[in-house]
Amino acid sequence: MASSKATGTDRCPVAAFQKMISGKYKLRIVWDLKDGPLRYGQIRSGLLRGSDGTREIAPRVLSRELKALTQTGLIDRRDYGVVPPKVEYLTAKGRSFVPVISAIRAWGTRHLAANGLPTS
Repeated sequence: MASSKATGTDRCPVAAFQKMISGKYKLRIVWDLKDGPLRYGQIRSGLLRGSDGTREIAPRVLSRELKALTQTGLIDRRDYGVVPPKVEYLTAKGRSFVPVISAIRAWGTRHLAANGLPTS
């Protein structure tokens, strides 16, 4: 009988959380979806707002981030049957995460302003 050995991320909620949201765009995607469903192109263009000098996100990168968010249960893919497709929306788990991102945003705004850095 094979025994399963738990990894550090299985036992530590902070490490598991960090793994779940790791990636350049995941937090911003969830934040942008807080107000309702968006089309792929809307999500993509939303990621470029307020990021001077940022290169356009590659479609495969955005697709990978969306699939990862689906696997974590933060978003769900629902096909609305329209072209272009409108498929992404937040699950209850994803909606419960929005206040966490809001707190991170508020913390960042406070501390960036305190250091004289621009905020968006």
